[in-house]
Amino acid sequence: MPPKAILAFDTSAAHCAAALLSGGRVFLKSEAMDKGQAERLLPLLEELLAEAGVGWHDLVGLGVGTGPGNFTGVRISVAAARGLALGLGIPAIGVTRLEALAHGLPRPLTVAEDARRDEVYLQTFTAEGPGPAILAPASDVRTGPLTGSAAPDGLPPAMPLAQAIAEIAASRLRTVQPRPAPFYLRGADATPPSDPPPVILP
Repeated sequence: MPPKAILAFDTSAAHCAAALLSGGRVFLKSEAMDKGQAERLLPLLEELLAEAGVGWHDLVGLGVGTGPGNFTGVRISVAAARGLALGLGIPAIGVTRLEALAHGLPRPLTVAEDARRDEVYLQTFTAEGPGPAILAPASDVRTGPLTGSAAPDGLPPAMPLAQAIAEIAASRLRTVQPRPAPFYLRGADATPPSDPPPVILP
């Protein structure tokens, strides 16, 4: 019988990435893609489970990347995690991209991720815990212990992003967690139409 396992995945950037923790081993699968994550995510997860010899009902928990990142990509993963958790009767645990990038690195540490438009996502982690995550001007990135795409000379990640999400989710399995939800620090680019909504007849 396969050991109980934890599956994690992320589509918050131009990739479809997944990690499986099972029996002390880590199985990874990642594919670069600008679009098509919605169609590719579940087949990729099934391939990863098959490679590890693990079935869906061997899973005891799910980890999912909640962003910040691509709006559509984040929603794809969060929706998949909620649906799988409901169908399998297991918890789904949301993990932000910033805490995943900090995982396994020494503290204090500031994660600085490129948010485009000359802005960055910033969050500082100390031995006491994480500070608030903010959207800030790129000029706010200071010297010091740094990691992330907006800190090219900073520390490299300790492990692949999906593996970090899986390890953080595993550490939270025994605590009550809220349902995963997208973690956005910037509003959507698209705006709703100004036309009034249609009248719904009784």
